[in-house]
Amino acid sequence: MAAEAQMRVSGDQRVSSVMHVRCPDRLPEEAFRQVLELLTEFSPVVQALPPSAALVELKGALRYHGTDARRLGEVLRVKTLSRLGVDVRVGIGQTIVVAATASGQITSPGGVLAIDPDQVADWLGPLPVEALHGIGPKQAAALREFGVHCVGLLAAVPPATVQRLLGGKAGRLAADRARGIDPRPVAPRALPATTTVRHSFAQHTLDGALVRAALLDLVVQLAHQLRHRGQVARGLTLSLRFAGGTSWEKTRRLPEASAHDDLRTTAYRLIDAAGLQRGRLTGLVLKGEDLVAADQVAQQISLDQAREDRLVAEAASDRIRDKFGPGVIGPAATFLCVS
Repeated sequence: MAAEAQMRVSGDQRVSSVMHVRCPDRLPEEAFRQVLELLTEFSPVVQALPPSAALVELKGALRYHGTDARRLGEVLRVKTLSRLGVDVRVGIGQTIVVAATASGQITSPGGVLAIDPDQVADWLGPLPVEALHGIGPKQAAALREFGVHCVGLLAAVPPATVQRLLGGKAGRLAADRARGIDPRPVAPRALPATTTVRHSFAQHTLDGALVRAALLDLVVQLAHQLRHRGQVARGLTLSLRFAGGTSWEKTRRLPEASAHDDLRTTAYRLIDAAGLQRGRLTGLVLKGEDLVAADQVAQQISLDQAREDRLVAEAASDRIRDKFGPGVIGPAATFLCVS
């Protein structure tokens, strides 16, 4: 790996200002969100790349902070460690592909690698083709079969030849990126809002009825939270935790965005998909995914009187819970009272 290049800060438009931040693998979503919030202290232009990476555009921030991009990367790493206990790998370059490739060359647990625009070709050249951001294993295998084993050789091959090897669009992108060319801007994008509810069993359980009762309770809690926040979910994720530390997780899109207890239909389908037999469960986690404001979703007219009755009972239950506490009504009460 080439030596780290010192960044230049001037009025030159070629100054390296894209920061690619890699968090540790399997970082919990809440911790990832905290990292994203911390990034906004450095620049308002932050693009989340779930599940554990992000892009930051620093062009305007460099002048504001009065320092160079490498220094900002070092400060970021110190802050994520001290505040969140999370070490990050920070790559910095003139374009997204250079910054992302640089962060990928940093060994764990963390570090900062800044590439000066004048050193891009020299730095990229010796890297193996699979190290170039955007080159997948199949593309790397095709290039190596042709004798192209490093990024410098890929940059020297005529673009038309690369297109024949990898296909039209993929070939054009690979040929450009081998030269450090990447016109994509950093597009501000946050993680979709989510909300999570959890249940832990007092002891390991195999009882299907107990598990479904706990899941129904989570559905009621989740739906109540969504209505309280004025949001609806467009997907559900169910996570199962087993004795011994193993886990299972699956996500389903909802047929229609909802904040009501009819979320249980999708929740039951998720747990059915787990195919539980003799697994000893220790806990359940239900997450509402891709939340949006309720007033942004069209409401279809329902001709299902039973559902309309449940919604009326649900509204009454909300008022009771808000006044007397969330545990005053059992999870199945809303359904029983209109059956």
